[in-house]
Amino acid sequence: MKTFQVRTKSRSELVDITGEVARIVTEAGVSEGVATIYIPHTTAGVTINENADPDVKRDIIAFMEKLVPREWGFRHIEGNSDAHIKASMMGFSTQIPVTGGRLALGTWQGIYFAEFDGPRSRKCHVSIISLR
Repeated sequence: MKTFQVRTKSRSELVDITGEVARIVTEAGVSEGVATIYIPHTTAGVTINENADPDVKRDIIAFMEKLVPREWGFRHIEGNSDAHIKASMMGFSTQIPVTGGRLALGTWQGIYFAEFDGPRSRKCHVSIISLR
């Protein structure tokens, strides 16, 4: 397993981590397998989505903010219940096939670290399982 840091700049943002995950896959030297990306935080997650148009990231964050507003009357004393809910909705892990030594992402797909309680310095774990 390899771990890298993600530094976020806003309370809510999607950070493209595709390059770092791809670098880890290349360094692992695995030809065929599976990459698992895991976020060990309760107010951040991971997702795969379009990486061509930056408006997609903005739309996702804007919709999540509207769907789960920060000021809703939550009871959690830290005041970040919305971040916990958004992260749970996004998910804390994803798996991507590795084929020919590369991530088998679609043409327009990227891997995004989803921050909902930033800015912070976060961790991202990547595990590669070889199938050969």
